Amino acid sequence: MSRPVTVGVDGSEGSVAALDWAADEAELRGTGLRLIYATRWVQHQVGAMRVSHEDRAGDAVGVLSAAEQRVRDRQPDLAVTADEIEDAPNSVLLAAAAEADLLVVGSHGLGSVRGFIVGSVGQEVVADSKRPVVLVRPGNRESGAGATEGRDRRKVVLGLDVTEVKDELMEFAFDFARRHGVLLEIVHTWHAPFTQRHNAAEDADMASALSHAVRPYRDRFPAVEVSEVSAPGRAAEHLVEAVSDARFVVVGRRRAARGSHIGSVTHALIHHASCPVAVVPHS
Repeated sequence: MSRPVTVGVDGSEGSVAALDWAADEAELRGTGLRLIYATRWVQHQVGAMRVSHEDRAGDAVGVLSAAEQRVRDRQPDLAVTADEIEDAPNSVLLAAAAEADLLVVGSHGLGSVRGFIVGSVGQEVVADSKRPVVLVRPGNRESGAGATEGRDRRKVVLGLDVTEVKDELMEFAFDFARRHGVLLEIVHTWHAPFTQRHNAAEDADMASALSHAVRPYRDRFPAVEVSEVSAPGRAAEHLVEAVSDARFVVVGRRRAARGSHIGSVTHALIHHASCPVAVVPHS
């Protein structure tokens, strides 16, 4: 049985955008869609203001019912399940991600300041999830299957380090581009000291290394149109520029043996990319 696409909902603008994107993506993938609403008891609430779990669960029923109806209106043939779970949001989302094809979250409700998620809940989910996490900005207009008809955003961007080519990352990006029928632009950068003069030979070597890294996946996904971009400079700056006309961007995250970590490139994208960002964990 296939894993579902799972989306965290809380009724916020960000979660509605994530819900729409997740519904379209689940339909395109031929999987079910699981809606998750996390409730928890806040131990340090003032007694007179304390909200019982029953009240929180009542709120969850309303939010989940509205979310299910929105999905039915958008994707009437999609199988949908909905769960309210009494636990901390980070624990709920991480547990749900482990059972999902991918986890989709919006920004609001997970600690948002100018970008996608910067609070402790969001950071833990992105940094610790064992499955891909897709971050959707409020107001996103490029969603799932329907977005392939758009003319303004026709590519998926993949940020790649040719010294660390991981199958999980490459498979995810190529498969996404194949499903959506869009160009896959693979961006590789390298550090060049400010004092170093431009070196055409180094440019050629790096371009060759990128082509060598990508070739096996071109062979495995012959239907995917691929563009390779190799340039000196900061990866974050190049990727933020590259996604200005993209509909989706994919970056990798090494599974840490101890502790949680999100790299500077991922931080830059989740704060500055207007399109959804996929963070794919790899060994």
